[in-house]
Amino acid sequence: MTKADNMLSILWMLRSGRRKTAKQLAEALDIHVRTVYRCIDSLCASGVPIIAESGPHGGYTILSRFADSPLVFDAEEQKGLVHAAIFAKEAGYPHSDALERATDKLKRYANDDQLTALERHAPGLSVIGLPIGGAYRAYLQSLEEAAGQGRRLEMDYDKGRGEPSPSRLFDPYGIVYWKGQWYAVGHCGFRGEVRSFRVDRIRGLRQTEGRFDRPASFSAKDYLLGQLLRDSADQADWETVRIHSQEQVLDELCRHWLFGHALIERQPESATFKMERSTLSTYVPYFLMPYGTALRIESALLVRRMREAGARLLAHYENMMTLGDEGEGN
Repeated sequence: MTKADNMLSILWMLRSGRRKTAKQLAEALDIHVRTVYRCIDSLCASGVPIIAESGPHGGYTILSRFADSPLVFDAEEQKGLVHAAIFAKEAGYPHSDALERATDKLKRYANDDQLTALERHAPGLSVIGLPIGGAYRAYLQSLEEAAGQGRRLEMDYDKGRGEPSPSRLFDPYGIVYWKGQWYAVGHCGFRGEVRSFRVDRIRGLRQTEGRFDRPASFSAKDYLLGQLLRDSADQADWETVRIHSQEQVLDELCRHWLFGHALIERQPESATFKMERSTLSTYVPYFLMPYGTALRIESALLVRRMREAGARLLAHYENMMTLGDEGEGN
């Protein structure tokens, strides 16, 4: 038997409420007494409240409140854990490997009926997530661990605009998963304020000797949403954009982070967004191009930017055709 099997067997025997000596446990499991001691130590380290009493009538017992608590999960709880592990893995959850190990243990100790049910339900949930590379996952793990330990990091970050970004000290208060992206929220030493960073743009993380305390009652989720959904005091920086199209097209559009957080009104065949003018001049036109003529846009600014972006694209490929024709002529 593996150590995990021995630990579980010892736990079941102690849950009976009867005091057991190490010798009795060893004989029942056909293992050495020293193995029993190691298993008891591991169970205590994992939080099981085992009480050791010495003397002629001594032995091991377990606190009644723990013995009375359910050790096994019902069918719905088992299904929920398996589905949660699937979702977490595809979302890039940094400790999905640990979740998989936990569900493997769940299946290992399930009876035939439970195992059949789990195998039947597991394929019922699928998640299409962004590919999570090794470096990405390692950064998520480092950020989560540093947030839990209050450890300051040094971070290299790519702003995504081709601009070099200096290394900065970063106190990670938490990581947030939102609309297919992971964000790190914390105090930025370079800016001297709380900031949010996309984890996929991190290019390097290094531990430092510095420590920090997360501000009391700080919520990384609330901060990130406040940044993404903030209202600007200067209304000139914002533009109201109404887009008409088929309902399925608008559903797809609203699921994207660029539009989802900016939605202010939704009708079956139209969606109204409040968006920063800077994004309308940069990201939005190129994002909307693949939709072709499926969209009807009510925003003079965005229509003008779409026309300008289309003209640049047309000129680019016309130039390529000209160069190609010249090459064929030679």
